[in-house]
Amino acid sequence: MIDERSTDLEECDCAPSERERRTLWPNNPGMVTRRSALALGVLGVAALGVAAAPRIPAAYAADYPSWDDVQKAKSNESAKKAEISRIETLIQNLKVASAQAQAAAEKAGDEYYEAQQAYLDAARRADDLQNQADKQAATAKDAADKAGRVAAQLYRKGGDSASLELFLSGSAANADDLLARLGTMDKLLDANQAVYAEAVSARDSAQSLSDQAKEQREERDKLQKIAEQKMVAAQQAADAAEAAVAAQDSHLDDLEAQLSALHDTTAKTVVKYQEGVEARRKAEEARKRREAEERRKAAAAAAAAAKKNQSSSSGGGSSASAGGSSSGWCRPNGGWQSSGYGPRTVQCGNGYCASGFHEGVDLADSCSSNIYAAHSGTVVYAGYNGGYGYYVKIDHGGGIATGYGHIRQGGIFVRYGQHVSMGQVIASEGNTGNSFGCHLHFEVYVNGGTTNPIPFMAKRGISV
Repeated sequence: MIDERSTDLEECDCAPSERERRTLWPNNPGMVTRRSALALGVLGVAALGVAAAPRIPAAYAADYPSWDDVQKAKSNESAKKAEISRIETLIQNLKVASAQAQAAAEKAGDEYYEAQQAYLDAARRADDLQNQADKQAATAKDAADKAGRVAAQLYRKGGDSASLELFLSGSAANADDLLARLGTMDKLLDANQAVYAEAVSARDSAQSLSDQAKEQREERDKLQKIAEQKMVAAQQAADAAEAAVAAQDSHLDDLEAQLSALHDTTAKTVVKYQEGVEARRKAEEARKRREAEERRKAAAAAAAAAKKNQSSSSGGGSSASAGGSSSGWCRPNGGWQSSGYGPRTVQCGNGYCASGFHEGVDLADSCSSNIYAAHSGTVVYAGYNGGYGYYVKIDHGGGIATGYGHIRQGGIFVRYGQHVSMGQVIASEGNTGNSFGCHLHFEVYVNGGTTNPIPFMAKRGISV
C-alpha cells in the first residue's frame, strides 16, 4: 500500500517571504519549506477544536520583539507594561498552538490506527472466506467425481436388455438372479442420490462462500481507501505539530528571557539575559550534533556489517546487530522475540489489555536502542499512530512495506518522503501506544495486508 499523497502542499506557492523567514527562523531561514510553512497555518484550524482556547492571530509569528525593543521598553514604565503584556500573550499563544497541534496529531493518529486495524481485519476475513470457498470447491469436485463413478457403475450393472428378457421368461433360477441384480440397482440408485446430494450441497456452499468472500473484498477495498486517507491526514497533523513545537522551541527561550529582563529591577543588563539564551541554544545544538553523530556511527556500523554479510552466502540476521544478508534485508532491531505473529490470548500490562490477532512480531531490546530500516525504501509515514504509538512505515516497492511501532517520543529520526537505506537507524525503541514495555513492534505488509514477518524474513536470510 503506497501513499500517493499529492504534492499540492509543495506547489501551492504559499511559503513565507524572505523577510518572514528571517523573522520565523532567524538561525536558518533556508530550512523552511512550503509544506512546513503551511503546517503553521494548520494550527489555526486545530485551534477551532478547543472552544476555550484563545484565538491565535494569523500573523503572530511575524511580531516577535527584538532585544532592542526590550531595552527601549525598560526605560519607560508605560512601554514596559505594554511590552510585558505583548510578550506574555505571545508565550501563551506559542504554548496553546503547540498543545493544540499535538492534540490534533494524536487524534488524527488514533483515527488512522482504527481505520488501519479495520482494514487489516477485513483483509484477513476476506482471505479466510476465500480459503474456505476454495476448500468447499475442492469438496464439490470430489463429490461430483464420485457421483459420476457411481452413475457409470449403475449403468454397467443394469443397462442391458438380456436380464429383463430372462426375468420375463419365467425361469425361476434366472428370475432369482435378475431380482438380485435389480436389488443391487436399487442400492446403487440410493447411493447415487446421496452422493449427488452431497455434490450439490458442496457446490452451493462453495458458491455462497465465494459470494461472501467477494463482498468482504469489496469491504476491504473500501476500508483500505479510508485508511489511506486517514494516514495522509495523520501525517499532515504530525507535520503541523512538529512545526508548532519547532516554533515554540525557537522562540520560547527568547521570550521568557525578555520577560524576565522586563520584570527585573536589578542592575543585571539585558545583554546578560541575551547571553544566557544564546548559551542554552548552543548547548542544545551541541547535544543534537552529538546525537546525530551517534546515529551516523550506528548506521555506518550497520552498513559495514551488512556489507560483510553480503560477501558470504550464509546470510542470517544476528540477534544483536543490524547485519544484513545478500538479499538486501537486515534485522530491524537487536532484541529477542517477545511475541509472534497471529492470534494470541489476552495479555495485560501498563493499564492496557491486548487480545485477538497480533499483526507483527515483537523484538525487545532495551529502551532507546536503535531501530534499523529492514530494507531500503521511502518513508510513507512518520508520526503518532494510536495503539502503535510513534510509528514509521517504509514502502519498499513491489507491494511490500514494513512498519515499526512503539517508538519512544522524540525517537523518530526520519521524515515523510525521505529515502532510507537498509540498516539505516530510523528510530529509537520505546514504550508508546498499547505497549507493555520497551520493544519494537515490527510488521511486514504485502499488497496492503500483513504477513508473518518470521518466514518472510527467513526467506531473505534473516532470523527474527
